[in-house]
Amino acid sequence: MPSAVTEPTVTVVPAEFSDGVPAHVESIGPPDAPLTVVLLHGWTLDGRIWHRQRAALREALGDRVRTVTYDARGHGRSGSASLSSATLAQLGDDLAALLERVAPTGPVVLAGHSMGGMTIMEYAHRHPEAFADRIAGLLFVSTTAEGHTHTAYGLPAVLARLVRLAETAGAEVLSRCGSCRPPHLLMQALRPSLRWLLFGADCTDDDVRLAGSAVSRARMCAIGGLRPSIGAQHRLDTLAALGDVPAAALVGDLDRLTPPPCAESIADALPTTELTLCPGAGHMLMLERPDEVNTALLTVTTRALRSRLALTA
Repeated sequence: MPSAVTEPTVTVVPAEFSDGVPAHVESIGPPDAPLTVVLLHGWTLDGRIWHRQRAALREALGDRVRTVTYDARGHGRSGSASLSSATLAQLGDDLAALLERVAPTGPVVLAGHSMGGMTIMEYAHRHPEAFADRIAGLLFVSTTAEGHTHTAYGLPAVLARLVRLAETAGAEVLSRCGSCRPPHLLMQALRPSLRWLLFGADCTDDDVRLAGSAVSRARMCAIGGLRPSIGAQHRLDTLAALGDVPAAALVGDLDRLTPPPCAESIADALPTTELTLCPGAGHMLMLERPDEVNTALLTVTTRALRSRLALTA
């Protein structure tokens, strides 16, 4: 069962993306902390998904770390995405812009779930010098560097192809729906499907409600518009060029969206990656397996802090 946590005091930081779209950014800890940890959520979700990890970082490391979460454009409480800006390339540029505005100095640990992990890879690909200068650690949770290569939804190959065709067609329709959000009645009807798609063998009703609440806040244009670039992205070469940055990757063996081969290929491309397989877990490891995710995040963060102290000693 998930560990009980107390959410620390959160500060909302005024910010916007590089093109002026408002960004909802939350911060915990002092702005001048020796290290900043940025947590990036997945497709259709928002920053609340990381609430147990934010609390764990605060409890374990106190003022030594500042934790930042933000809602991607078209998600949560951030401004809407246009069809032309609903791409992973734009999300990578958004991360670069927010780091300059919200955490302009000092080392950074990046942790990404699903699309958030892909955003980190896009940032590394599009801004390699800034990445090399700033990034001191990486955590990849239920994500992939190979688009939909391994995504079979836990179904036989023939059915998986049919589901992908339906998903692609549906995404095209949603991408034309502008800033509308999913209707409440639709979200109620989809709740069993979300439970099946996102979670593994065990989860709490509260966690399913949180995931559903996040999806209900996503804009239709972002949901549909981002799907093509998510499916097409390939960044194994980018990972292979990152050198010796401390890294960890976690995956559930029942993950229907980014199954174990996704994490295994990340670990193969970036040999510093410590790989953790979570039996019985699905796609939402921050909620389903918070202890394992917290341990990996704290391990990477502690290593980054030690490196920082060694450089300033």
